[in-house]
Amino acid sequence: MTKPTKIICAVTNDLNYDQRMIRICTALSSAGYDVTLIGFKRKNSKALIERPFKQKRIPIVAEKGKLLYVDYWLKLFFTLLFRKADILCAIDLDTIMPIYYASKIKGTKRVYDAHELFTELKEVISRPRVHKMWLWIELHTVPNFPIGYTIGECYAEEFKRKYAVSYAIVRNATILKLLQVPDKKEKYILYQGAVNVGRRFEQLIPAMQWVDVPLIICGEGNFYEETKALVAAYKLEHKVIFKGYVPPEELRQYTLSASIGITLFEDTSLSNRLSMANRFFDYMHAAVPQLCVQYPEYEKVNARFEIATLIDDLTPENIASALNRLLQDEEYYHRLAQNCLAAREVYCWQEEEKRLLKIYENLV
Repeated sequence: MTKPTKIICAVTNDLNYDQRMIRICTALSSAGYDVTLIGFKRKNSKALIERPFKQKRIPIVAEKGKLLYVDYWLKLFFTLLFRKADILCAIDLDTIMPIYYASKIKGTKRVYDAHELFTELKEVISRPRVHKMWLWIELHTVPNFPIGYTIGECYAEEFKRKYAVSYAIVRNATILKLLQVPDKKEKYILYQGAVNVGRRFEQLIPAMQWVDVPLIICGEGNFYEETKALVAAYKLEHKVIFKGYVPPEELRQYTLSASIGITLFEDTSLSNRLSMANRFFDYMHAAVPQLCVQYPEYEKVNARFEIATLIDDLTPENIASALNRLLQDEEYYHRLAQNCLAAREVYCWQEEEKRLLKIYENLV
C-alpha cells in the first residue's frame, strides 16, 4: 500500500487560532495527505485543540524581536531536517528561510503560501533596517519557490511583477455551512482578527463616541494595549468590549449574532491596500453587512454582490456616519444582508479548496 504524501507547513501564529491554516491543513488531510502544522509555543499558549491533522509546537526563548526569529528558525530548521517530509510549505516570509534551506539540503519539494505582502507591511516598512533585511530574505528565497499560492489577484500580480513567479489564488473564504441566523435582540458591532498597527483603531475608537451600540473586539496583537489606551482616553469603556483571543468555534457565535462587521486597514501599506482579509468572508457567511475599506479586492466582490459599505474617507466622523446608516437604514441593511446569502455560495472554502488540492496534486 502506498504511503500518503507527507506535508509539513510552518507558521509563526498560535495554532489554535489560525483559521486559514486550520482550513488548509484539514482540506489536505481529508484529501489523504499526512499533514503536520508546526508553530511555536509561548509561555501562555493554551493546550492544543485536537484537529484532523498533526500539530507540533516548538518552545521559544524570546516572545518578540530578532531573538524570537533566530531561536525559532534554528529550531525549526533542525526539526525539518530530521523529520520525514515530501513537501515543505512556508507560510509567509517569516518561516521561509528554514523551509528553503531544509528543502535544499534534503531535496524536498517546497511551496510558498503567501497570506500577505510581508515586505510591504507597515510594521516592516516603517523600520528601514528591518525592511532591508526582509527584502533581502524575500529576494533570496521567493524566486526559488516557483510553486506557490496567495489570497487574491492583486497579491499574485505583485509577486509576478517582482519575482516572475506565477502563484495560484486560494482565497481566505469561509467554509459554507447551513446558516441559522439567531434572533439579534441586542445590536453590536464586531471587529474580529489581529489588533495590529494599521487596522484603523485610531479612527474607529473615537468614532464610537457618535454610535449608540457597543463595539466588541475579538483578538489581540501589537496594537492591543494602545487600543485599550484609546478607549480609556475617550472614556468609552462602557461601549468598547475586549474579548481577547477567542477560539474559532466560539468566535463564530459572536459573528453570527453581530449587526455589523468591521474590515478597516490603513493605505500606508501596499500589503493592506491589496489585501483580502479572512474576516471579510466570515461576515459575509454570517449574513452580516460590514463597513469595509474601498480597496481593489473588496471593490471587485462588492461590484458583483453588494454586501458592504465601502469607504475611502476614514475619519472618525465618516466612520460613525457609515455605521449609523447601517444601523438606521433598514431597507439598505436588509439588501446587504440578503446579498450576503448569494455571495456566500460563490465565495466559499468548498470552491477555494479545489484550487488548493490541484496545486498539491500537480506537485505529487
